[in-house]
Amino acid sequence: MPRPANPLVRERLLTAGLELMRTNGFNGCGIKEITDSAGVPKGSFYSYFASKEDFAVAVLEHYWASIDRDFGFNLRDASRPPVERVTAFFLAMTDHNARRNFALGCLVGNMSLELADHSAEVREKLDHIMDRWTGLIAACLREAQASGDVPGDASPEELAFVIVEAWEGAVMQGRIRQRRDSYERFATVALPRLLGTSTASVK
Repeated sequence: MPRPANPLVRERLLTAGLELMRTNGFNGCGIKEITDSAGVPKGSFYSYFASKEDFAVAVLEHYWASIDRDFGFNLRDASRPPVERVTAFFLAMTDHNARRNFALGCLVGNMSLELADHSAEVREKLDHIMDRWTGLIAACLREAQASGDVPGDASPEELAFVIVEAWEGAVMQGRIRQRRDSYERFATVALPRLLGTSTASVK
């Protein structure tokens, strides 16, 4: 990939691309639309990205970095019990999605449906993001199992994947219905059952 001449321009392209891909999907936005939104000449795009698929990989990394920055601290907050940290993370993500009426969904899930069958490059990035995401949750679950707060009959890694899979289903339903119902079911039914706790309340 050509070396970026200006990191700020690259950042503007990624920010514009993230918004457009969350709203319209990968196939629903063209390079000119992305560069116009970023205020960058179309010809400059290939100075930063080798292809639109290469750009999608960078947008996914940009998206995950923003999730980790804005919400990941909940999972790393050692001052709180681990179950509470996991719950707080997903409740914060719910509030974030509510600001756009649950219409945008999760870019990881959206891109998985749209591109995972067609792009090995994108699929590899999605797999890597899932590993990092579930790894953060699994670390909390391992700690919770050690303290007896979560039953120890399941692998923390496997349980973390099931939790994220349940979350992605709730997000997809939220996008279809554009309301909170599926998020509430995740928080009050799915997550507590998976964690072996009674509620998903956060102090």
